[in-house]
Amino acid sequence: MADYYEYRHIVGFEETNLVGNVYYVNYLRWQGRCREMFLKERVPAVLEELAADLKLFTLKVDCEFFTELAAFDELSVRMWLAELGQTQLEFGFDYVHLRADGTEALAATGRQRVACMRGENRATSPSRVPAELVEALRQYSRRG
Repeated sequence: MADYYEYRHIVGFEETNLVGNVYYVNYLRWQGRCREMFLKERVPAVLEELAADLKLFTLKVDCEFFTELAAFDELSVRMWLAELGQTQLEFGFDYVHLRADGTEALAATGRQRVACMRGENRATSPSRVPAELVEALRQYSRRG
């Protein structure tokens, strides 16, 4: 079993810049999309909590690039649990270029730190990471 959750994506023209390579902000968008699909597929109960009063605040994101991607490149965004605290967690991301010849190349890596909060609007306060989310992420942990 893989130690990551995978979101597959094919790069479109709208995600590239004038030079023809992927514009950097799309890597961050893919992190968010991967996280959303993980919640939808693996932890729908947390989606219900998000509709109520749970908030997942993204505190920090980063991305380090190794090789360029272009339109119609196939990509595997692989998300894994890097750190788990009481009220915060950190995801790691590997952006793997799935080449036409069947080989893979690491195109970039990234991180995303998230805080769990509850409450309405400005009256939010830190909240424990939901137990269902912890359980779903357990198989994707790379903590040593």
